Amino acid sequence: MAFSPGKFINEVKIEAAKIVWPTRKQTVMTALMVVIMTTILALFFFAVDTAFGAIVHQLLSLLS
Repeated sequence: MAFSPGKFINEVKIEAAKIVWPTRKQTVMTALMVVIMTTILALFFFAVDTAFGAIVHQLLSLLS
């Protein structure tokens, strides 16, 4: 089976024409959701880390 650069380029053009790009509104909404979810997760993990830190500090203070 021989490789034909012309046929390959035509197939790439055909496949590239099938791409459906998101609208500006969809892109902005997706980016906003990512920022919101990242912020929520950051706050959650900060709270969990702070709580575990306090628990460990209390447990270690019992040993002293």
